[in-house]
Amino acid sequence: MPTPLTHDDPVALGPYRLIARLGSGGMGTVYVARSAGGRTVALKTMHAAIATDPAARTRFRLEADAARVIGDQFGARVMDADPLAETPWLATEYVLGPPLDEAVEAGGPLPEQSVRALGAALCSALGQLHRSEVVHRDLKPSNILVTAYGPKVIDFGIARAIGDDRLTRAGAAVGTPAFMSPEQATGQDHDSAGDVFALAGVLIYAATGRGPFGHGQAADLLYRVRYAEADLSGVPAALVPVLAQCLAKEPGGRPTTAQLTAQLHDGKGEFADHLPEGLLADIGRRAAEVWRLSPQRLPAPAVGPEAAATTAVGGRPSRRRFLAASGALAVGAAAGGGAWWWQERAAARSGRGTTTQGSAHKTENLDPLWTYPFGSMYTDIYGMVVPQGVGGLVVVPMGGLTEGVIPTSGDRKWQVTTGESGWQMLVAGGRIYRLTVGGPTDDGVGSAVTLQTADPRNGKTVKTLARFTASNDQLETHQLLCVTDRVVYVAVGNGKAAGTGYFTAGQTFTLRAADIGTGKPLWSKPLPARPDDSKRLHFLAAKAVGSRLVTLQEMREWTVHIVVRDASTGAVLWARPYDVDDPDILRGEIAADSDHLYLGGSRLRALRLSDGAVAWQTTTEHAYGPPALRAGVVYAVGQGAGLTAVDAGSGKVLWAEKGGEVDAASTAWQPVLGTRYAYYKNGNLLRAISLSNHTTSLTYKTSGKQFHADADSKLVLSVDSDYLTAYPLK
Repeated sequence: MPTPLTHDDPVALGPYRLIARLGSGGMGTVYVARSAGGRTVALKTMHAAIATDPAARTRFRLEADAARVIGDQFGARVMDADPLAETPWLATEYVLGPPLDEAVEAGGPLPEQSVRALGAALCSALGQLHRSEVVHRDLKPSNILVTAYGPKVIDFGIARAIGDDRLTRAGAAVGTPAFMSPEQATGQDHDSAGDVFALAGVLIYAATGRGPFGHGQAADLLYRVRYAEADLSGVPAALVPVLAQCLAKEPGGRPTTAQLTAQLHDGKGEFADHLPEGLLADIGRRAAEVWRLSPQRLPAPAVGPEAAATTAVGGRPSRRRFLAASGALAVGAAAGGGAWWWQERAAARSGRGTTTQGSAHKTENLDPLWTYPFGSMYTDIYGMVVPQGVGGLVVVPMGGLTEGVIPTSGDRKWQVTTGESGWQMLVAGGRIYRLTVGGPTDDGVGSAVTLQTADPRNGKTVKTLARFTASNDQLETHQLLCVTDRVVYVAVGNGKAAGTGYFTAGQTFTLRAADIGTGKPLWSKPLPARPDDSKRLHFLAAKAVGSRLVTLQEMREWTVHIVVRDASTGAVLWARPYDVDDPDILRGEIAADSDHLYLGGSRLRALRLSDGAVAWQTTTEHAYGPPALRAGVVYAVGQGAGLTAVDAGSGKVLWAEKGGEVDAASTAWQPVLGTRYAYYKNGNLLRAISLSNHTTSLTYKTSGKQFHADADSKLVLSVDSDYLTAYPLK
């Protein structure tokens, strides 16, 4: 919904006076605006700093061109555009209707007649595009606006001409994983048949309220898109065979939009006749509200220490790269595509300038310090980016590329192409360590894996510390687990590489330790075999604690065990299963000290490191997420409880969050600890909980999934499938 303009928003762009904000993200802002004659438009902008990239401007221009191709019957009519302005902008009609995902969230799944009418109209829209040799490539519920006269398809940020790959790197999957086609998920050419596959997913969502391949990490969704059958449960029986044909893995097995139209609807009646009453009422309400909008502008922040911090948070985005020339598998929209619009809508929902009522005071939902787009290179099939602070920079390994980002501005300082991913690089003792990943070979067999150090100033290799014999650097599933001042612990494999990021049953993996001073191997222990096409890494996390190596290990896919070993010999001291619904939430830092390992679950608990016995557990069940440990205190987020602090020695609850709404508290990642605040995700906000009065002091808009601390630069670093985002760590 529209929110007031900020004090530094422009008064006008081109001939349009700005009225309100519809949303803002890392790439730009969308406004409600009016012409001198009173026409209301949606005005989409790109930040001037990002527009310094010629490729970004080209994509913005092509988006306007594609929007014109689809026309005003099936899309938002383009009123005007200036892609050459210092702040490029695009003005389209203000569509009077909700996005499809909001309509389903508010009113529930649509009845069969609505789904059929919606599908037939969308076939006509896509047909209009395809006849002009353009494919959308990011069709999803949030990119479809439902009006009384039919759906309108929007957001052509990654649309392109069929067969034109000039702005798309070969091998990159660009789009939204939940609604990608199999060919798009593997970086192959996505033609009109790919849009038909995505359309089927949209109609499944409209009929059931969920996507065709479930939800979860981007890597899991991509795997299901490529190899699993879509979930058609809940789809009206008569629609199942129609949509199943559209979801054929091979493009040639799918119908054309014209063929699909005939199977969906006979074309009789007005579109509004097929919509439920609740949705029609929502459309009418939105139509009335747009005429009541009047310009409102928030005042500039007051001068003072807290206001200065707020001003820094809400400052202009820094100049940074928008697209990358090379990299590994891209998962998410590139360069102003679907991810941009998603973040703008998320920001609009969380409400810039709105307040959160606490027990003692109000908190403003602040913007991040900066947002760094992963662009078209993203990461890998595991969806893991682990930013780490070192040498006054934030080092970001992203598969084919590793980049050094300036923490004060979000600008890129350097970029190197080395191949390692987030699980093959770490920072310890002020040094960068990484495992080598060799270039591809015809036979899938390469050289031995080595451990190297890199210079934080430029990312370049300094020297090789250790070489792991009987290993193959062609495999992408090696792991660098942890490094002490003398020893490195790694999981390395041998055997032929058979596919990007996948295991095969013929590969063998071992857990090893080596002296980083001499390179001498210390011990090697076999790891369980993985079945063909598995993509679950052996270890979720590891930590050397005194004379012990503590690991969270997947003995089989999705089956987690706590395994504690003698660090000097590798012998297993004890092991026990750890039942967790989503193992990926354990990829953060292990909470352990010399005596105990601290775990979440139905209760917070401490296990003795000596034998694995339970030392204590909380009496109240709250479904706690992974904990963090600081100075003898365990911090964790509990469902229905929010942030809770527990004495590490006794298990006594010291305090629990006060005065905040905790129903949306996320237990999917451990809290991040600063000196004054502890941070965790609650709904669409990152909350800063005061460690002194235990109430919410600050809130920031976030779409992050994982959160990391850079104590030297005083940043909380958030990662989602498209962006690295920075917030102040206080």
